[in-house]
Amino acid sequence: MPKYLILCDCEGSQEIDADALSAAGDLTCSKVHSTLCTHQLDQAAAAISAGETIIACRQEQQRFEDLAAEIGAQPPSFVDLRDRAGWSVDERSQVAKMAALIAEAQLVHPPAKSIDVVSDGVCLIVGTPDNALGAATQLAEHLSVTVLLPPDTAGSIEVPTDRRFDVVFGTLKHARGSLGKFDIEIDAFREVLPGGRGALRVSEPHDGASSVCDLIVDLSGNAPLFPAHQKRDGYLRADPKSRSAVAEVVFEASHLSGEFEKPLYVRLDEQLCAHSRAQKLGCSKCLDNCPTGAITAEGDYVSVDPAVCAGCGICSAICPSGAISYDAPPVASTFKRIETLASMYRKQAGTSPRLLVHDTEHGAELISLCARFDRGLPADVIPLEVAALSGFGHAEMLGALGAGFSTVTLLLSPNTQRQSIESEMAIAAAIAEPGALSILDASEPTQLADDLYGVEMPDLTVTPIVPLGNRRQVTRLAAKALRPQGGVIKLPDQAPYGAIGIDTEACTLCLACVSLCPSGALGDNPDSPQLKFQESACLQCGLCKSVCPESAISLQPRLKLDDEALSHQVLHEEEPFACIECGKPFGVKSTILRITEKLAGKHSMFEKSDAVRLIQMCDDCRINAQFGAESNPFAEGERPRVRTTEDYLPKRRDH
Repeated sequence: MPKYLILCDCEGSQEIDADALSAAGDLTCSKVHSTLCTHQLDQAAAAISAGETIIACRQEQQRFEDLAAEIGAQPPSFVDLRDRAGWSVDERSQVAKMAALIAEAQLVHPPAKSIDVVSDGVCLIVGTPDNALGAATQLAEHLSVTVLLPPDTAGSIEVPTDRRFDVVFGTLKHARGSLGKFDIEIDAFREVLPGGRGALRVSEPHDGASSVCDLIVDLSGNAPLFPAHQKRDGYLRADPKSRSAVAEVVFEASHLSGEFEKPLYVRLDEQLCAHSRAQKLGCSKCLDNCPTGAITAEGDYVSVDPAVCAGCGICSAICPSGAISYDAPPVASTFKRIETLASMYRKQAGTSPRLLVHDTEHGAELISLCARFDRGLPADVIPLEVAALSGFGHAEMLGALGAGFSTVTLLLSPNTQRQSIESEMAIAAAIAEPGALSILDASEPTQLADDLYGVEMPDLTVTPIVPLGNRRQVTRLAAKALRPQGGVIKLPDQAPYGAIGIDTEACTLCLACVSLCPSGALGDNPDSPQLKFQESACLQCGLCKSVCPESAISLQPRLKLDDEALSHQVLHEEEPFACIECGKPFGVKSTILRITEKLAGKHSMFEKSDAVRLIQMCDDCRINAQFGAESNPFAEGERPRVRTTEDYLPKRRDH
């Protein structure tokens, strides 16, 4: 059922053409309100109670959600037309852009997946007596607190008698885990002995004390306990010299007791993982680039700790096989949003829009400030808000260009892992037109507007695609749309597409590479000594190169757009050797002759001609020849006579 769009021009500060939007989106629009969140709130309530509504305002989203709860109705959906389109100095019509944003808001996304995280409020505070004891006093009413003080303070301070929290001494040697389950190890551990009169005493120190806690408040001022510590749930760190920072983490810690939902950011398909085979290392991109250490090697595959994963999306963007893919929301959902925005804008405007990709915090706020205090966004710039900017990889960039966007710009935030984005953009830039991709570092609204206005964009001549399939399929589909002439595109070394080179002089067609290829890009011919290769399936993981005993394989990062890349091509073949007994072809002729030359008369086992002939026989003939030979390894001697009852009766008579 089409949704009902509730419009508001925010006290007349923007122009909204309800009739044009209704016609463009094939949905029913309300009249254009002016004070929907205040004086016309009763009209909003009436519309919300009818159900299936979209309110064209995100600034007052909380107010309208509270209103829905108050009247017992389902909460409406929201779309921001004001900050993203209405508040703009661009004199061009905003109808096409608004229609695209509304169409995107109508998309139905799969429900988010999550796991439950339980914290019992067991808190470890690490610091010095000056800051840690004060924080413990504040948190003791809310959490079960233990304070870990440096070992050298055990004899220099008076141990507090406040029994609402525990005090121990030592050095935190190791910590791992996340909110709800931290495992810690302490050296030089000393605990308070509560008995006796006078000052409290402490035990003798010992190393290797272990314990668990639900959260850690680090006020030590030392190096962080974890990589990318800002992304570690349950680990709160502050500069002990900053009172405001300490107060902030103490306040946050006081609320970390109870049951929480942790999103499942990524999905892992182990069977697609190309990490290693037969103890030979292949792809380790996710392991090398995960900022939190949530990904670890587990034999031939990798595993992802959902409790540690912070959802940055880097692993999804760089995984060559799709074994790890972003799932909050799924990659297919992002492609659908891109296609919807591009197709609706092009349908209404007849030209190609520009795509501005940003995160939910820095980017969204900067766009809002630019609209309120500066020039707003140009009419042809469509913002796309994503949960993980680092997860917007080369496939998404190329998918957007192939879908009909003339340019794709990524608006970075201060916390964005720039290196991963630049690496992915380098792959996409090798395929796209020059200038089609860019990174924008803007921290001020004026800077954002300056970078977006006054840019002349040529009309896009690409026939738009529908970006369906996995990331590899979308990349190839978009590349063929952007490069209809086909051919071979050279890619950077880190690209997950390419061919392999074979040194035919060194290759013995042992086919070890075929047996370990995780994607099936390498294949053989059961009837002939051949090495086949399907370029579109190659991940450039390097397993074939590492396993080749002759070092005959080299990697060639590239993207071949011709159709022959989709099927197996013969890279190397040789004449099979004919069995000297039955004539059946087996093995490789050059290899059999080489082995014969090296062993005949030169090895103790092959001094006789009969033994040499075994090398030149197929499996069946070799077994038959060995069975009939004098030195038959299968010979067992004459079988003993079967004993019968007559053999036993004389013995019984004698007894």
